[in-house]
Amino acid sequence: MTAERIDGKAFAALLRERVGALASQFEGKSGRKAGLAVVLVGEDPASQVYVRSKHKATVAAGMESFEHRLPADTSEADLLALVDQLNRDDAVDGILVQLPLPDHLDEQAVIASISPDKDVDGFHVTNAGRLAVGQSGFVPCTPLGCMMLLTDRLGDLSGLEAVVIGRSNIVGKPMAQLLLDANATVTIAHSRTKDLPAVVKRADIVVAAVGRAEMVKAEWLKDGATVIDVGINRLPPAEGEEKGRLVGDVDYSGAQGVAGAITPVPGGVGPMTIAVLLRNTLVAAYRNAGLEVPSSL
Repeated sequence: MTAERIDGKAFAALLRERVGALASQFEGKSGRKAGLAVVLVGEDPASQVYVRSKHKATVAAGMESFEHRLPADTSEADLLALVDQLNRDDAVDGILVQLPLPDHLDEQAVIASISPDKDVDGFHVTNAGRLAVGQSGFVPCTPLGCMMLLTDRLGDLSGLEAVVIGRSNIVGKPMAQLLLDANATVTIAHSRTKDLPAVVKRADIVVAAVGRAEMVKAEWLKDGATVIDVGINRLPPAEGEEKGRLVGDVDYSGAQGVAGAITPVPGGVGPMTIAVLLRNTLVAAYRNAGLEVPSSL
């Protein structure tokens, strides 16, 4: 058996196309474009790449992109003042403060300062609470993207056993909640889980989000399991290579012979994150304008 490759890049392209069409409809109804504000503090190279990608994708979807680039020594008071300004700006529907922040800034305080109704990253404690109790809010982009891939592949998840490896607030915990809401039976596994391979072996659905290269081995997997690999790790370069390969948290080549379907790295979950960010921003725009959110979002 060779596992089906779950093409996150293709799915994300379709989602972005749909968001673009609905963004145009929003502009026609509201008289303005949906707007996403991205705040970057400092010059972290990876963060700069992410911010450029988000700007390009936002503009391509027909939405306004507001970029705020601040020096690394920006004070917390100045950053919070900017967030407050964006909270009150009717042209801004979504606010994203690019993480990580410089060490002298309190990430939790900054996230808490964002209006929950503009928190398109889904990191605010209010949105975490809304997810926990089944209310409408914003879900972090990566787990929501994973959920879209799972439901597209499997349809109804009721009664399936799911194991989420990793318990972060950004991926693991919201992923487990989304699966639970879909009536799956959910286990959150982590570094202190006893006999992790045996726990994973039970799962119809495995979501790996631990940040350890190729940790999940083929023999851990149940035959036919659907595997969503959130990890992205760079291996040390082999002889003759400038830089090492990008791999996930799952041993992809081995898992292909056991799993029913699996996301590759790269080209699986990664492209979904920005696509879902655009989706969340457009949902925020409809809500902020007092318009009904299209069911196709």
